[in-house]
Amino acid sequence: MRGPGSNGSNGGQKKVIVIGGGPGGVASALLLASRGIDVQLFEKQERIGGRTAAHEIDGYRFDIGPTFLMMKSLLDRIFDEAGKKSEDYLDFVRLDPMYELRFDDEVFRASDNNERTKEEIERLFPGQSGGLDRFLKREKSRLKKLLPAFQHNFSSPAKSLSPDLIPALPHLSLGTTVYDNLKKYFTDEKLALLFSFQSKYLGMSAWECPGAFAMLSYMEHEHGIFHTQGGLCEIPAAMARAAEDCGAKIHLGTGVKQLILDGRKVSGVELDNGEKVFADSVVINADFAHAMTHLVPSESLKKYTKEKLDSMKFSCSTYMLHLGVDKLYDLPHHTIVFARDYKKNVDEIFKQNRKSNDISFYIRNASVTDPSLAPEGKSSIYILVPTPNLDGDIDWDEAQASYREMTFRAISDRLGIDDLEDHIEVEKAYTPKTWSSELDIFKGATFNLSHCLSQLAFMRPRNQFEEFKNCFLVGGGTHPGSGLPTIFESARISSNLISDSFGLTYLKEEVTL
Repeated sequence: MRGPGSNGSNGGQKKVIVIGGGPGGVASALLLASRGIDVQLFEKQERIGGRTAAHEIDGYRFDIGPTFLMMKSLLDRIFDEAGKKSEDYLDFVRLDPMYELRFDDEVFRASDNNERTKEEIERLFPGQSGGLDRFLKREKSRLKKLLPAFQHNFSSPAKSLSPDLIPALPHLSLGTTVYDNLKKYFTDEKLALLFSFQSKYLGMSAWECPGAFAMLSYMEHEHGIFHTQGGLCEIPAAMARAAEDCGAKIHLGTGVKQLILDGRKVSGVELDNGEKVFADSVVINADFAHAMTHLVPSESLKKYTKEKLDSMKFSCSTYMLHLGVDKLYDLPHHTIVFARDYKKNVDEIFKQNRKSNDISFYIRNASVTDPSLAPEGKSSIYILVPTPNLDGDIDWDEAQASYREMTFRAISDRLGIDDLEDHIEVEKAYTPKTWSSELDIFKGATFNLSHCLSQLAFMRPRNQFEEFKNCFLVGGGTHPGSGLPTIFESARISSNLISDSFGLTYLKEEVTL
């Protein structure tokens, strides 16, 4: 086995183009460059990160997208396989408590110290703490059985029927939802819901999200939640630096106009400036449906036509506020507040596609952990409200002001913070329309394609893209799905497929749980 940086026996350096500098794109660039491949990454924006980038205004820094880092071991493995160490590039902080959850007027502080979490359960739900032990034991077993499936290459029907995946089948909980599964551990409805909000990481309702994803909450309680100093935007930025250290070339402010096709084979890309760049393989890290509608001539698509995309299911979207405020607030790093009538709120978002007047919301007050995000004595505050995507019947040019008003009213009502508006120095809002227009996200569906059973594993757009040869997908729109840990896995799967096609040998790190 050759170490990182070797060319194997390919008889000459192979070339790979990566479209998009999101976490999947830079992870792919890092892995491929470390294996001696000539990698060029083209990013349309002047910054790395895609949805995991940041913007900075007047000394305030805001993550655009993800704010939770879970399953840190999967991130570590990308660096390890590239012959690097994540701690040489990133400064990690493990959060405890992980987050504060508010339901009605009750406050639940979730810890990755299981005994403290059981004490919290007993404080609010006497006699229910034994459910946590059953939950952790059962979901640990589920994750152990299903992890190989999430790390598997579903590039063909034969791959999807691989014998090593058969043991995973009983653990899929087919026909059940996350809420159904959690009720098996926690008989109190509110307590079950307090372990269900992770369905929102997938942009889904806990009453619709496939039951196997109950293990998302287990991952947090067992393996912890981390922050990276400077924001989670530092993760793709660090991967980009490591990729460049391995020889990758990263071009910012350089958009790709379209794929160059030779029949059913991708041979390179045409840039927005008209330049044509050729390669042996191309990795697409752009939003999947956006890529299909913008980077590929429509007449070339056989499966993922416009009609097919319109028939697919997409995640919810978000209304989001980034606030730079001249005050420090006594709030934890992460706070999640459930709507008073949470089921109605969820149904309005996911089933009725309409505005909800009783909102759920999330606040990240990261300045209590990371002073680098704001000037001294001030705070960088991130507020997120789940909403329908652009399939919803909402005129966001009109609705934005009412969502802003609802958000500040809810913060006052549920958290007792009445003066937040008075201390704002910097403000930026995102709506589903913003996600679509500024970040090229199809339908403004912030969490990409839905994770319903008909769009998982072999049924999801494949890492070795089935439409064209020499074309590979990474990111939330392909297997295994959205969320940073799974996006890292998509990069590893696609990078390995490319390396295998070139006849390269490479380091493979095992994940220990």
